[in-house]
Amino acid sequence: MGQKVNPTGFRVSVTKDWRSRWFADKKTFGTLLQEDTKIRDVVKQRLKEAAVPEILIERYANRVRVTVFTARPGIVIGRKGADIEKLREELAKMTGKEVYVEIKEVKDPDCNAQLVAENIALQLERRVSFRRALKRAVQMAMDLGALGIRVHAAGRLGGAELARSEGYREGKVPLHTLRANVQYGFAEANTMAGKLGIKVWICKKPEAPVKEASRATYA
Repeated sequence: MGQKVNPTGFRVSVTKDWRSRWFADKKTFGTLLQEDTKIRDVVKQRLKEAAVPEILIERYANRVRVTVFTARPGIVIGRKGADIEKLREELAKMTGKEVYVEIKEVKDPDCNAQLVAENIALQLERRVSFRRALKRAVQMAMDLGALGIRVHAAGRLGGAELARSEGYREGKVPLHTLRANVQYGFAEANTMAGKLGIKVWICKKPEAPVKEASRATYA
C-alpha cells in the first residue's frame, strides 16, 4: 500500500485554504464539482500560454467568481480587456450563471511549484537535457529565496529504453510538518519517447495560518 498524500490537501485548513469555496447539499454537490472541473479545464486550455498555476472558484447563489493566478496578466486581459471578456462570456454560456473573472499576478514564477513543473516539462518537450533543466530549476528557486526545493522526474528520461526516475534536492523540504509552507506542483511532458512526469516541492517562509472564520464558512 502506498502512503502518498497530496501536500496541498494535507495542509488544508491549517496553512492553506480550499481552491473551491462553496457549500452544497448531496443533490447538487456532484453537479457543481463537475462544473468546477470544466471551468478549470476551459481556463487552462484558453490560457495555456499565460502561465496559470492556480484557479480559485467561489459561488454565491447563481453567481460564480473565478480568480485566475497568472505570471502574464497582459496575455489574459488582452487589448482593452477583450480577451478576458471573451473568457467570461464563454464561462457564463457554459455554466448558465453570472460569472466574474478576477486576475491576480504571480510575482515570482520561478519560485512557484506548479509553474516550475510546467516549465521543466516544456523544456523536456524541446529536448533539453533533463539534468540541466532540473538543476537550473533548483538553482533559480534557491536564488529567489526559497528555503528548499525538491524536483523529481520519472519516465524514459533522455529517450532511454527503460523508464527510471531521478531527482535533485537542496535546502529543507519538511513534507510531514503541517505548518511548513510547502507548495506542490505536477506536470507531464509529452516527448517522443512517451510521457514524463515531473513533481516539484518548494518550501517557502511560513505564512499566517488560515483564520477560524474562513474554516467555518467553506466546506
